[in-house]
Amino acid sequence: MMHAHIVVYGHVQGVGFRYSVRQLAIEHGLNGWVKNNLDGTVEMEVEGEEKPLTVFIEKLKTGRFNRFCRIDDLSVKVMDNEKGFKTFHIK
Repeated sequence: MMHAHIVVYGHVQGVGFRYSVRQLAIEHGLNGWVKNNLDGTVEMEVEGEEKPLTVFIEKLKTGRFNRFCRIDDLSVKVMDNEKGFKTFHIK
């Protein structure tokens, strides 16, 4: 299991981005959470198997799963520790 802390920069609030991220995570069998930050970024913690998590991060970079968003940059910190999330939810 791998764990990632991700911050997404761009036009990612007010466009259904968190809901799209949740659906994408569920499709890849990942658990964790996603939330809007006051500075306009979207933050998330995601965990699961290495390959699905890697694919999830690559899809995040493109933003193609949500046609209304624009991804300018991602901050990704991948760790070996597990937090034991049971579902993927929106905060």
